[in-house]
Amino acid sequence: QVQLVESGGGLVQAGDSLRLSCAASGRTFSNYAMAWFRQAPGKEREFVATISSSGGDTYYKHSVKGRFTISRDNAKNTVYLQMNSLKPEDTAVYYCAGTQNYGGSYDVWGQGTQVTVSS
Repeated sequence: QVQLVESGGGLVQAGDSLRLSCAASGRTFSNYAMAWFRQAPGKEREFVATISSSGGDTYYKHSVKGRFTISRDNAKNTVYLQMNSLKPEDTAVYYCAGTQNYGGSYDVWGQGTQVTVSS
């Protein structure tokens, strides 16, 4: 089973960009579909984007489509979330997650990284 560590969060202004990274340990990263979730204060955790194990298939939450891009580098055991045109409503703790069953429940989670977007 892989372990996940996110990085790249921070405080930015509306309209800025950030790239989050999620580094995975273990030899089986390429078997995992990966996703990003987020949780804003006082709200439930929500899905943001997912990518298949090969990277050939992606899917996004409607409100981030066209602004966020999920990608992965299996040689580096890393998944990324490029976030452009950030809005204050994107403020949240962002988590990466993995599953060996694309479309199924995620059973491996990172500790999260804070993204704060000021207006």
